[in-house]
Amino acid sequence: MSNKRNHAIVLGCSLSGLLTAKVLSKHYQKVTIIEKDKVNNIPESRKGQPQTQHVHALVKSGLSILEEYFPDIKKDLVASGAVEMDLGDSSIFYSYGGLRERSNSDIDIVTMSRQLLEFLIRRYTLNISNIVLLDQMVFEKLNLTEDKQKIKGVSIRDTKNNMSFHTDGDLIIDTTGRGSRTPKLLDLIGFKAPENSTVKINVSYHSRIYKRDINDPRSDKIIVLKAEPPLEKVDAMLLPIEDDRWMLTIAGWHKTNPIPNSEKELLMMFKSWPHLDFYDILSNSTPVSEFITYKFPQSLRRHYEKLDEFPLGYLVLGDAVCSLNPVYGHGMTSAAFQAKELDKLLEKHIPENKLAKIYFKKISKIIDQCWLISTIEDFRYPETIGKRPKGIKLINRYMTRVHRVSIHNTLVRNTFLEVASLLKTPKTLFYPRVLWKLIRSNS
Repeated sequence: MSNKRNHAIVLGCSLSGLLTAKVLSKHYQKVTIIEKDKVNNIPESRKGQPQTQHVHALVKSGLSILEEYFPDIKKDLVASGAVEMDLGDSSIFYSYGGLRERSNSDIDIVTMSRQLLEFLIRRYTLNISNIVLLDQMVFEKLNLTEDKQKIKGVSIRDTKNNMSFHTDGDLIIDTTGRGSRTPKLLDLIGFKAPENSTVKINVSYHSRIYKRDINDPRSDKIIVLKAEPPLEKVDAMLLPIEDDRWMLTIAGWHKTNPIPNSEKELLMMFKSWPHLDFYDILSNSTPVSEFITYKFPQSLRRHYEKLDEFPLGYLVLGDAVCSLNPVYGHGMTSAAFQAKELDKLLEKHIPENKLAKIYFKKISKIIDQCWLISTIEDFRYPETIGKRPKGIKLINRYMTRVHRVSIHNTLVRNTFLEVASLLKTPKTLFYPRVLWKLIRSNS
């Protein structure tokens, strides 16, 4: 006789939703994914996923979690044309007035499009026998039990046939992203919505695909230009992806539009940068798409961990809890950590009346780290709007020193990469061995 619970429902079929469904399939007899867009069996960016057409990074800690749940993911990514590399040795990285020296970091990374990654995860997940996907279904409302304490199911509308129906579940998880309607729906059913924290940054991302010459010795490298705040406001990254292509993403901070009006002006801009690899590569590469723009006005964190009451049978995960500035590449990895915490709690059979409180407290520790790394950098710009942490000016001066010394010092550089990859906590950068290197360096 199975010890599994009966039925779980996941709202959203992006990477967060798919990984959540995989976790739930271990603990529930049936898992249903509800997705508003049509889902095709190909690598794609759906209407509800405007950010997927830009550079994405899955740092080592996140990739390791995906490998726990999908052991073939790295092998299949590379077989599909993704590029595997060492982050320290394969990054041509210009920032704070210098080109970082390259050396092995033992931090491996795989670069690919978000579409390919999500396609493979979706294929693995939907091949699990007790997982069902219902696409083109709009989630409309939460349904309560008679005592109004538990979410017993959801009402959804089939957009293909314009028909509405209800489906019951023992646990419903919202993974619908930063546009999550959970706060409003909680208010409608008599529960308090969470407090929000926001950091307004007004970043826009502009991405384009180019053909990639695999004979170029830089074709398996990540090319980066990192702005030095507060005066510089343009970041750029050139990432090798599948099908022998480059993905170029240029980000403009605080409403800066970095994209010129013509191809000639674009190449002149690349030529003006101190990091000439962009010009050398892209002036000899053929673009195969136009620029696609995505605007990200602010990072948003919903503090579910601060709520005293929360309905039974319901949780929130991924960007629906915390939507981070994409420039730091932590969104997918944060979601992976959250899904793993959920897995641990379900394994322990935490009582239903305690699950939400424990879960939100656990994932808040993960989010704290991502939020801290993100906002410390965001607040280097005086235009950034939000609650500044205590001592932020001192911390930012310290981090400027870290950036400058990391150009030439291996220990500082690798420690910084470990923190950026969520392998170590930010406090590691303040350890005596790092501090001593910062003091002794002439950089």
